[in-house]
Amino acid sequence: MNLKLTQFSEEIILQFDQIPADRKLLLDKLTSYIQGNQNIDKESFLMFICTHNSRRSHFGQILCALAADFYHVTGIQTFSAGTEVTAFHPNAIAALRSIGMEIQATDNSSNPHYIVSWSPTHSLDAFSKLIDYEGNPKEHFAAIMTCTHAEQNCPFVAGADFRIGLPFDDPKAFDGTVQETEMYLARVHQIATELFYVFSRLIH
Repeated sequence: MNLKLTQFSEEIILQFDQIPADRKLLLDKLTSYIQGNQNIDKESFLMFICTHNSRRSHFGQILCALAADFYHVTGIQTFSAGTEVTAFHPNAIAALRSIGMEIQATDNSSNPHYIVSWSPTHSLDAFSKLIDYEGNPKEHFAAIMTCTHAEQNCPFVAGADFRIGLPFDDPKAFDGTVQETEMYLARVHQIATELFYVFSRLIH
């Protein structure tokens, strides 16, 4: 993990007291799911789902992987998906780069693939995709709903053995405004704080 990301992570873990109590109760359910798998040496497949798979679901997938690495938790695989295909949004990419993520496009299509890396040995392929994309798990995974629309319109996710609604406000509302950068970063910090909290609660 590079110095900038290490500093970001160390700042995030000081913010757990800012998470509302009712939100912590939800997050503790996700910790329990992961802990149950850890107790039997079973991998946890965590899929973050939002309508367009362009902003919040990518934040979830990438920041969850970072949290697992920070806490040295093995057996974690993260994924993201949507109910529609769009593209990994440039504003979301810019926000992640600003905290130290290295992100490189591998093509120039309308829905480019990006290699996102946070250490020499940790990276993932990020792009917009449907829930049933062939590279996503088909069974025994957690479906983590990161937006209200997906939460309300996908009451059942086929193959998931755990489903939880963790909606976050959409930074898209600030696209093209003077608050754009600030609000995307605010969402990155919120999602990171909650996911780092989840992993901090695991018993190794």
